Amino acid sequence: VQLQASGGGLVHPGGSLRLSCAASRSIFSINALAWWRQAPGKQRELVASITTGGGTYYADSVKGRFTISRDNAKNTVYLQMNSLKPEDTAVFYCSADYRGTRYWGQGTLVTVSS
Repeated sequence: VQLQASGGGLVHPGGSLRLSCAASRSIFSINALAWWRQAPGKQRELVASITTGGGTYYADSVKGRFTISRDNAKNTVYLQMNSLKPEDTAVFYCSADYRGTRYWGQGTLVTVSS
């Protein structure tokens, strides 16, 4: 499974961005799709995940601001990010758990700064 993340960029505090992660194969049978982030000098952390049944998980730091969704027809998972804060600045990665293997996208940089 190859994953291509996109949508990062520079945004002012309070702004919004939508990240996309396109998969090279059908995501219909991929149970867990997720977004992670890694800020400079910090470990990679799980931001949000979504299952085939639509169940979602969010880190406490993004609850109420970020929304993860999946479009099986487009083989794409999204992360809508609203009310962005400077502390959201990080490289964001998508992942897919498929047949016992976690696949990673290449990362997209999100910078929140005035």
